[in-house]
Amino acid sequence: MSQANPKPRGRPPSKAKRDQALSAARTILMQEGFGRLTIEAVAAKSGVGKPTIYRNWANKSELAMASLLPEKEPESSTANTLADTLTRQLETLVATFASTRGRQIALALASADPDSELTRAFRNRVILSSRDAGRDMVLSAVKREEISPPAALETVLDMIYGPILYRLLAGHEPLDADFAKSLARTALRLLT
Repeated sequence: MSQANPKPRGRPPSKAKRDQALSAARTILMQEGFGRLTIEAVAAKSGVGKPTIYRNWANKSELAMASLLPEKEPESSTANTLADTLTRQLETLVATFASTRGRQIALALASADPDSELTRAFRNRVILSSRDAGRDMVLSAVKREEISPPAALETVLDMIYGPILYRLLAGHEPLDADFAKSLARTALRLLT
């Protein structure tokens, strides 16, 4: 006889343990660099078991990206405008990459193979998750009838998030609050 909803195996994920592992990984990255970051080092520094770490992140690159990027903000109980949510998200992303941690990401990416774990982790944890959050913001605004559905949403999302990556890797212009606000204003003109 089989159960309709079998219980998941193992212990449920612990936010406290996850936060301990992220903090330890961040400390190792800041003090010793990416080359010294290992799952074993994070486990030893944090006191979190390796199985718990591997339940949250597939490898050290994913853990590094997660530790360097801000946690997602909790959703506000009141509906914010697209301008508010998009501006806040872009300001947070830009501030993260303008930091020492962000510059470390850029240096690591510049020297990484395009098919490396680090590059895949950056693409999945940063670029694609930011685009997904942006898509959700736009679709919520459409649902609230704040804007009309964009004709080429995926292209618009590339146009919003691509400049951050470009400035991060090319370093030709600063990643600063003015850039984030300008990017948000331009994106909103594309969407409205």
